[in-house]
Amino acid sequence: MPVEPPPSRWRFDVAAAIEHGGDDLVAVGGDLEPGTLLEAYRQGLFPMPVSSVRPDGPMAWWSPVRRGVLPIDGLRVSRSLRRACRSFEIRVDTAFAEVVDGCADPSRPHGWIDERIRAAYLHLHELGWAHSVEAWRDGRLEGGLYGVAIGGLFAGESMFHRARDASKVALVGLVELLSDDDAGNRLVDVQWSTPHLASLGVREMTRKDYLARLSRLLALPRPVAFG
Repeated sequence: MPVEPPPSRWRFDVAAAIEHGGDDLVAVGGDLEPGTLLEAYRQGLFPMPVSSVRPDGPMAWWSPVRRGVLPIDGLRVSRSLRRACRSFEIRVDTAFAEVVDGCADPSRPHGWIDERIRAAYLHLHELGWAHSVEAWRDGRLEGGLYGVAIGGLFAGESMFHRARDASKVALVGLVELLSDDDAGNRLVDVQWSTPHLASLGVREMTRKDYLARLSRLLALPRPVAFG
């Protein structure tokens, strides 16, 4: 079972922020302590630096106007992807730090995972809230994803691959891990949709609808796969 950290000394007034603006960015500042991160997810927010130009700048907190989400029964698995799945082994939480480092590879375009983010999610992982789903082949980590599991919500943070289709295989593995008796009510949050994610079944949900559903998601039991 995950360990509940001390509560955050910060409070996110999401309703006020949304009322006074229609932007995805709703707050700046605060810290990345475990209690702050969990409070943010429970309010429908997630952290992401505004720019890598200022690594010491304030943290930004986001609540997309149009949220990218993947219903558990909505994943589209092509025949080629199904074949690819047979050549990988799915593991959970056996190489969390390596998955984060793969996602943070500075050679990747639009990288945003800095040392602050890395340290914060490693701490959250140690407490049992952040998890990695990994695609292994021949004893080598070829791809994976990581995110935060709270109740029926899996808030995906990032994914990477070293071999073709490995990150997509990890996503298939995640959906299978979430496919329990509560699967119809669970949700994978991918933050923003992209054409690539849309091809896998990700759709957009309005911020209002996402926030309205959030309390029901948080009340669900955690998936057995994540303890």
